[in-house]
Amino acid sequence: MTQEPAEPGKTKTQRPSAALRAALWMILSSAAFAGMTATIRQTSQELHSFEIAFFRCLFGLLFMMPWLARAGIGALRTQRLPLYALRAVIGLFAMTTWFWAISITPMATVTSLFFATTLFAGVLAVLVLREKVGPRRWAAMVVGFLGVLVILRPGVDQVTFGAMLSLGAAALAGVSMTVVKLLSRTERPEAIITYMTLFLTPLSLIPALFVWVWPSWEVLAWLVAVSGFATTGHWGLTRAFRLSDSSAVMPFMYAQLPFVAAIGFVAYGEVPDIYTWIGGAIIAASSVYIAHREARRAKEAARVARLRVDAARDAP
Repeated sequence: MTQEPAEPGKTKTQRPSAALRAALWMILSSAAFAGMTATIRQTSQELHSFEIAFFRCLFGLLFMMPWLARAGIGALRTQRLPLYALRAVIGLFAMTTWFWAISITPMATVTSLFFATTLFAGVLAVLVLREKVGPRRWAAMVVGFLGVLVILRPGVDQVTFGAMLSLGAAALAGVSMTVVKLLSRTERPEAIITYMTLFLTPLSLIPALFVWVWPSWEVLAWLVAVSGFATTGHWGLTRAFRLSDSSAVMPFMYAQLPFVAAIGFVAYGEVPDIYTWIGGAIIAASSVYIAHREARRAKEAARVARLRVDAARDAP
């Protein structure tokens, strides 16, 4: 059997490595999430954050329809509907709180504080998922929360309502991330995203009705962009984690901060102070280290499991 010749100018060695492709997907995801933050700020000039959250869910559901059409209703078959519902309720509070923060707080500050989601999820992994955490990961989480204090500077500067909303949104998102970890043990990623929008769309309509204003056609286009950026961000995130370990791609996730800072400066004249940059960098570094430790622990657990399987197979 002969091997087909390679196309002119193309060889297998020219194909980007999985690590490089994962990094590029994560950078795309970070840029998309930065675009989502900017479009939320833009639409908040006319609509309340509760209504923006509803349209984000509605259009997000429409963006998921092509996948659902291909996969069929059977792809959503599950025995964990209560857990999906719990995640949706928590996600609704996290989303509306975060959108509200974006509408009244410099975007770079909101983004830096929202990085603390990983830290809250790490604490909950110990309390809820019963994960074993060594002293190094505990130290990294403490350092990360010190980064939050650098941004907030309590006692030195007044802690704004928007900053507290940002931190509250990060805490709620950490709870949601913990629920997703539980779901991911048995559920498909596409099903998790689809169920989220299926539950969130009617749930988010309830608070939106109390502040409802019919959007103009221009703002409606911005709302479509919000969901488009969000869907692209989650898609890139999923592809990146499929191609490489989380510890390898996590650093590129925090490219979102300079993207957001650049958009905030150009579009709204926002200039992040030095404490936002330093605190954001501390939180990002601690989160990357935590991801690195989790990846090593997962690899070690997988190696031990393989050894046990091999030992059981070789036993007389």
